[in-house]
Amino acid sequence: MRRFILLLMIGGVLQSAAPAEPIRIGGKNFNEGSLLAEIIARLLEAHGFSVSSKMNLGGTLICFTALNNGEIDCYPEYSGTIAQQILKQPRLKSLEDINKQLQAKYNLQTGRSFGFNNSYALAVKNRVANQLHLENISDLQNYPDLRFAFSYEFLNRQDGWLNLATVYRLHQQAVGIEHGLAYQAVEEGKVDLIDVYSTDGEIPRFDLHLLHDDRDFFPRYEAVALFRASLPEKVKRIIGLLAGRIDERKMQHLNALAVFERQPHRQIARNFLIAENLIDENSERNGRSPMMMILHRTIEHLELTAVALLAAMMLALPLGIYIYYHPKRGRPLLYLAGLLQTIPSIALLAFMIPLFGIGVAPAIVALFLYALLPILRNTAIALFSVDPLLKKVATGMGLTRRQILRHIELPLAIPTILAGIRTAAVINIGTATLAAFIGAGGLGQFIVTGLSLNDVNLILQGAIPAALLAVIVEFLFEWFERMVVPAHLLQKRLIE
Repeated sequence: MRRFILLLMIGGVLQSAAPAEPIRIGGKNFNEGSLLAEIIARLLEAHGFSVSSKMNLGGTLICFTALNNGEIDCYPEYSGTIAQQILKQPRLKSLEDINKQLQAKYNLQTGRSFGFNNSYALAVKNRVANQLHLENISDLQNYPDLRFAFSYEFLNRQDGWLNLATVYRLHQQAVGIEHGLAYQAVEEGKVDLIDVYSTDGEIPRFDLHLLHDDRDFFPRYEAVALFRASLPEKVKRIIGLLAGRIDERKMQHLNALAVFERQPHRQIARNFLIAENLIDENSERNGRSPMMMILHRTIEHLELTAVALLAAMMLALPLGIYIYYHPKRGRPLLYLAGLLQTIPSIALLAFMIPLFGIGVAPAIVALFLYALLPILRNTAIALFSVDPLLKKVATGMGLTRRQILRHIELPLAIPTILAGIRTAAVINIGTATLAAFIGAGGLGQFIVTGLSLNDVNLILQGAIPAALLAVIVEFLFEWFERMVVPAHLLQKRLIE
């Protein structure tokens, strides 16, 4: 009995000493979404919580699905978006009513407003507004030739372009553009009107005029933290410290620090929290140097591509042999692999979320599916291409079917098979950059953040290492081919 009690006590001590699960904070793939997520994450860290950040998770669909599936615990959202896009009840106005519906339908909650309303708005250059006397959105009816460019999410939202065009009776054609690139497009005169967030730091910098919403189309977009109701009360109280701390002007200034002064989101968040006396000035500073971050993201990228490629090889190589032995029954497999290759990569990643959530798992599955076709097709074609006369001679020598495959067909097919694996590897390295949209990390994290900030240097931090990885993989496969393939079977090189 004493031994039993002692074991229970030891177990209790070990359990209490075990590290707590981290609080998982997500953020959308635009500047303000990442900034607010970093502010929440740094505040929780300063209060002793372990935090796992998953930034640049795409739009509302990906973030909310991740939260609802328990993949993340909290992310910044807007009251109008919750009412319109999530609850599908545009008449909900107050946070109290929104919270009632969230709790009943999804067991989710929001905190109190951070203090600002980040409404959608339509913007033109001030000189264009003065020249055409544009003050209200309804004035656009008089100028059907104006060129409109909107973010992809705004084009498809209930509170976005389609319904706005109906309410205001606008007939202009709109094209899609990444939000971070829209300001550059309007500055260069490539488009005349774009959608903006009213707290964007680019508005004063690019001398833009916001058109008045004279028919009250846009709801209020109070910035809030949206989180699981089961979060510990202490975590909710800490997040609640941000209530009323950020007004429109402050948020516009924070956005400008990221966009124009190129300050990292983590640094901006820390400095803001210190200025608001929410954390101590001696709290932990930025951890990794830029080079260490690039190395860390490169390793993540390699892990994604390597695991997916190995899994694809384990399936596609045997299937390629099966197709060779059973052409009629195996042909549909080639068609299926080809069909998977035609699905746009970002769409395939989105399809994976309901099945596997966000993070590494759906990214690996998507990359695995993309790698199948080159390996499968090259394996089958290589075996079909072996000289039939050699097979007859081998049969005449008394070799079995398996022996012919092992000693004749596969050795002759290896160069073509390796070419398929090499192609799949390069495809995976490029496609893996999109995995950042679902929180899988990798070099795409730099590219996605750079797009949201319109920061070419940040984009290059992801694009250049990814390109170098592809080149290195090419050289490694060439070296490996020389090691395992007999010299007389090597393909002639284009450049000696």
